[in-house]
Amino acid sequence: MIHYTVSLDAMGGDFGVAVVAEAAVAYLKDHPDTSLILVGDEREITDELTRIKSAPSDRLRVHHASQRIEMDESPSRALRSKKDSSMRVAVDLVKDGVAHACVSAGNTGALVATARYVLKMLSGIDRPAITSAIPSIQGQTYMLDLGANVGCSSEHLLQFAVMGAVLASAIDEIENPRVGLLNIGEEEIKGNDQVKHANEMLQKSGLNYIGYVEGDDVYCGDVNVVVCDGFAGNVSLKSSEGVAKTISHFIQQEFRQNLFTQLCGLLALPVLKSFRRRIDPRCYNGASLLGLRGVVVKSHGGADAFSFQHAIDIARLEAVKQVPQMIDTHIAEYLKYNS
Repeated sequence: MIHYTVSLDAMGGDFGVAVVAEAAVAYLKDHPDTSLILVGDEREITDELTRIKSAPSDRLRVHHASQRIEMDESPSRALRSKKDSSMRVAVDLVKDGVAHACVSAGNTGALVATARYVLKMLSGIDRPAITSAIPSIQGQTYMLDLGANVGCSSEHLLQFAVMGAVLASAIDEIENPRVGLLNIGEEEIKGNDQVKHANEMLQKSGLNYIGYVEGDDVYCGDVNVVVCDGFAGNVSLKSSEGVAKTISHFIQQEFRQNLFTQLCGLLALPVLKSFRRRIDPRCYNGASLLGLRGVVVKSHGGADAFSFQHAIDIARLEAVKQVPQMIDTHIAEYLKYNS
């Protein structure tokens, strides 16, 4: 049995080592083929492990790093002056072959810059793209980019499409993923020049490209991968999270109105719990940085231990499926039609 190792930035995110240590201990109980490396201040990590009645072991190692990157720190400063940060060291462990993948809930800009600098880009890929699975009627939809690249060229969108299709094929075992390009309408005349040109390139790419899709298709359409620039993707993702929270709030508010609605709420509790599980953002935590020569996953900064485990699981799964290697194998095949 192959054993997989994931390095964790223990100091990143809003809650740092408290969440990462708890998530790591819980994750290892259910995954005997995995080892985790907690990277950060050794004393803080060991103290936290003691607090939760755990300790370092062969499968739960501690790797000391003397610095940490703050959530509001500029990526350039972090890259230049924080070479022994928990984030940088966690990525370095992937580069050195000590870990198969790494996870960080830290500063997104710093993580993208660090991962790109340390691991380098795959041949044919200009920029890393952030992608995540989003719950939809047909299962889940991969959307990219979700914020790594605010401004993108048509060539970048084509590269994102290839990476997204490879990911969907590897993780969800979809033989020929359906790829759509996010636009303000499905008509050929709509969209800016960048999107129109990307549409032409995708039509020649050899991908299973279905054309333009709109925002509602991310959740209701028959599409596996939705491609867009990081500005549109991030706004769409954050809006979706807000809608999910709003719906949950309104449902609770309605059931609490009076004794009768409270009784109805008790009767509907099993259905409500099932509904919550299906749209719970914690169950989809973990955004992949695609295009790198290694697996890097970004956890939400405010993740709790439950959701951080999902980010670890995504990193491990991408290592198992060898996603970077698969992208490297297929990228030239799909880009050759537009060379």
